[in-house]
Amino acid sequence: MNEINLIIEIICIFSLLLICNKLFKKEGVIAWVGIATVLANIMTAKNASMFSLSTATGTVLFASTFLATDILSECYNKEDAKKAVYIGLFSDIVLIISAQLVLRYIPSAIDFAHEPMKALFSLNIRISVASAIMYFVANMADVYIFNTMKAKGTKLWIRNNISTIICNCVENFGFFFLAYIGVFDIMTILTIAVSTSIIEMIIAALDTPFIYIARNMQ
Repeated sequence: MNEINLIIEIICIFSLLLICNKLFKKEGVIAWVGIATVLANIMTAKNASMFSLSTATGTVLFASTFLATDILSECYNKEDAKKAVYIGLFSDIVLIISAQLVLRYIPSAIDFAHEPMKALFSLNIRISVASAIMYFVANMADVYIFNTMKAKGTKLWIRNNISTIICNCVENFGFFFLAYIGVFDIMTILTIAVSTSIIEMIIAALDTPFIYIARNMQ
C-alpha cells in the first residue's frame, strides 16, 4: 500500500512543480524550493516502510528540490538554480528559529497544540545543523554537476539522473554520519543511509519525464 502511495505522491508533487513553473516561471520554481524545503523538514518526522525499507515521508518533497534546480538550470540558467538553493537554506533557518520562538510561549488553558508541536519541533541542534549543511552541499553539487554535463552536451536524461542520484547519496550519507556518528554504530548508519538512498534513486529515475515536460513547456 505504501508503495502505491509513494507513486501517487511522486506524480502529484512533481506535477504541482510543473504547474508552478507554467504559472509563475522561474520565480515560481525558486519559491518552490523554499516551500518544499520547509515542508519536507516537517514531514520527515514521520517514517514509513516502502519496498521493505524504512524511509522518511518527506523524501519526495526533498527530491523535488533537485528536480526544481535541474529545471532552473535547463530552462533558465545556473544562477537561478543557485539562488533557489540559497533561498531553500534560508527557509530552513527561518523554520528552525521561528519554531523555537513559538515553543517558548506558555500555552493558555484552552490550548491543545503545544505538546504536539513540542514533539514535532523540539530542536536537536546536531541534527538540524547536519540537515542544513548537507542540504546546501548536495543541492549546490547538483547544480554544478548538472551544468557541467550540460556544457559538455550530455543528454538531458543522463545529466538529470547522474546529478540527482549522486547528490542524493552524498546528502544521505553525509547527513546520517554528521547527525548520528557516536550515537549509532557505523553499520547501523550505513544501513539507514543505503536504504534511504535506494528509495531516492527510484524517485530520481521517475522524475526524468517531468524535466522533459518542463523543457517542452517553455
